[in-house]
Amino acid sequence: MQERTWKAVVVPEATSDGAGVRLRRSIATRSLDQLDPFFLFDQFGSENPDDYIAGFPMHPHRGIETITYMLDGSVTHRDSLGNAGTIGTGDVQWMTAGRGILHEEMPHLGPKRLDGFQIWVNLPRKLKMTPPRYQDVAAARIPEVALPGGGKVRVIAGDVKGTAGAVREIHADPTYLDVVLPAGETFEQPIPRGHTGLLYVYQGEVALGGAAANRGQVIPSPRLAILTDGDVVRVHAASPARFLLLSAQPLHEPYVRWGPFVMNTREEIAQALDELRAGTFIRP
Repeated sequence: MQERTWKAVVVPEATSDGAGVRLRRSIATRSLDQLDPFFLFDQFGSENPDDYIAGFPMHPHRGIETITYMLDGSVTHRDSLGNAGTIGTGDVQWMTAGRGILHEEMPHLGPKRLDGFQIWVNLPRKLKMTPPRYQDVAAARIPEVALPGGGKVRVIAGDVKGTAGAVREIHADPTYLDVVLPAGETFEQPIPRGHTGLLYVYQGEVALGGAAANRGQVIPSPRLAILTDGDVVRVHAASPARFLLLSAQPLHEPYVRWGPFVMNTREEIAQALDELRAGTFIRP
């Protein structure tokens, strides 16, 4: 069993998106465009409504899956499939854009802060033009695994000690875990060899590795750690910590990104733009 450690630690960049939502971006920046198959990683969070209330008005996607995970506050979703609803604290929205979808995500005003994450996962060439699909997963449906020492894991996707996540039937075979660890405790999770592995620390500090003497540099929050290849990762809480652990099967395919589209060729991007202009982007 080869243990994974970190090969790079990314400091999120402050930016804005949508109609002016302020956020921290770790993937889809000038310094880190993608980590196959992950094409975007954002954390949004603020107590100031001016930082988020303008939201993400109606916009298109093609060729990817988007995952929104709420820690606090709420966001209302509406799309061209006819779906509409609100996701709140602990809820997940998993949307397969496939051949094309239009949607909007509009945050609600207080009294709580808005806090959460959005991630984009690429689709393989053979599924780029699949029919779009939408999944709303309520917090009560996301299983939670208790860890020795008082830690816990919310299993959004993947498997922890035989407990399967709430989101399934996703091509990239992802793991998406939200882990809480008290100071001094350790979490161990197998990750298939060859899968891209990421660890995002958003509270406290962690270290990776086996024996205490071999643990490397402490990773503070907020930071995204890119993991080396291997079979298992061991995460130690240097202080009370909370982090996301993500992994997925890379595609190893050519890609072209243009705004909300990720396709395999420039011609496919041009086709999407032509269809938007012609009003044929959304297909029956």
